[in-house]
Amino acid sequence: MINKTALIGSIASLGVVFGIASGEATAQTSHQAHSIQTNQFQHIDQPLGNKLAVTLGGLGLISLELWWFLLSKPKSHKAIATGENIQEVTVTVDGGYDPNRIVVQVGKPVRLKFARKDPSSCLEQVVIPDFHIAADLPLNQVTTVEFTPETPGEYTFTCGMNMFRGAIAVVN
Repeated sequence: MINKTALIGSIASLGVVFGIASGEATAQTSHQAHSIQTNQFQHIDQPLGNKLAVTLGGLGLISLELWWFLLSKPKSHKAIATGENIQEVTVTVDGGYDPNRIVVQVGKPVRLKFARKDPSSCLEQVVIPDFHIAADLPLNQVTTVEFTPETPGEYTFTCGMNMFRGAIAVVN
């Protein structure tokens, strides 16, 4: 599934880049027509190989960005039922959440164990707004969060600054 917001943002970014590039070309052309030539700057003709390398490098980086934000699959993990009939998943908090997508069943209690290894202040807290949960995550400790999802759907969880995110997929 392609995220519409990311797609629109990528297209808008490309439009801005091309707009800036064409605006600079227009500005240079009109500036050259209205100014007196000076010997201060000289045109340097680049070899065709350099031009191709820069163009291909730029296209490669744009392709990598589009793949990263639109086509890469999040790591998904299905919750494992314990002997207490509780669905349990351990989430490693280290530069993000691993796994960042958790699949659980509706109507059964869920226990998420957040093991924080990253010292950044952004990951000091996990917030699951749909279940009214905000839990502090002490460094190098495991924090347990429990809730019972009553309706199927996709629920997000984020860091305290809303920069890192994950999803809880509740299925029948």
